Amino acid sequence: MLAACPDIKFSVSLTSRTPRPNEINGKDYHFISHEDFQRRIDEGEFVEWVENYGQFYGTSVKVINDALNHGKDLLLDIEPRGAKAIKKQFPDAVFVFVLPPSPDELLKRLKKRGHESEEAIKIRFSQSNSELKEVLWYDYTIFNEDLETAVFQMISIYHAEKCKTNRLCGKIDRVFKI
Repeated sequence: MLAACPDIKFSVSLTSRTPRPNEINGKDYHFISHEDFQRRIDEGEFVEWVENYGQFYGTSVKVINDALNHGKDLLLDIEPRGAKAIKKQFPDAVFVFVLPPSPDELLKRLKKRGHESEEAIKIRFSQSNSELKEVLWYDYTIFNEDLETAVFQMISIYHAEKCKTNRLCGKIDRVFKI
């Protein structure tokens, strides 16, 4: 999607957890200490943050504002509590819930991530079931049955949103001033 839509920048979240194998600091997450994360919470650095499974995850308000001030759109990969916090501060944002094709496939994908105990997988699966109920307030839903199709749908949503009349008022006004 990022290759097809050059005006989109991926927002790399911060986390207090340690990297999983093959995760790269600054690409997958910004990995920081629990204490540093807490300090940043106290200083109001996050537009949203949550504690999941004993670890912090959050999105920097500075990253969002910098991207928007430079005419870039941001793609965030966050869970529903964080999405609700962002919706409060950025009501024009577009929210897309990506669903697995089935509970069995979700469990299979959680297990495939590797390096987590069966107990941790059970906890994640249980929490994901409650998160799935949040889908109804999102603007769009994509079933990730086939990655290529899911990406095409996400790109289609992005392009459709860019063409919404309320997002083009400045350009429309310039046409009428001719």
